[in-house]
Amino acid sequence: MTITQTLPRPAAPRTVWERACRVDDLEPTWGEAVLIRMRQIALFLISPREVYAVEHTDPAADGAPVMARGIVGSRGDRPTVASPLHKEVYDLGTGECLTDPALMLRTFRTRVVGGFIEIEVVDIELDD
Repeated sequence: MTITQTLPRPAAPRTVWERACRVDDLEPTWGEAVLIRMRQIALFLISPREVYAVEHTDPAADGAPVMARGIVGSRGDRPTVASPLHKEVYDLGTGECLTDPALMLRTFRTRVVGGFIEIEVVDIELDD
C-alpha cells in the first residue's frame, strides 16, 4: 500500500516598503549608501523619479562595501554603475554585469512616495 501526503504550500513572499531617505538628500548621478534592516544598499538618483537601489557590496571584490562610490554611466538607454575597484560595469535595473557574465549585483525595487525614496524588502530578509 502506498501512502501519499500532501504538504502545505509555502506562503507567498510578503514585501514591505522601507523608507530610505528624501529624494532631495541625493545628488543626481551620485551614489549614496543607506542601511535598511542591517543591509547596506547603494542608491542612485538618475532623475527626480528614477531611483535605483543595489547591494552596496562589490561582487568582484570579496564583498567590499563600495558600490555607492561607483562611476554612474549608461550603455545605450541602460543606466549603469562601474565598480570603483575593478571597474566591472553593472546594469542598475537588472544587476547584470555587462563586462563579466559570471557576476551579478543584487537589485532592489524602489519607489518615490511623498518626496521620500522607499526600498522594497522581501519578508525572508526581514529578520536579517
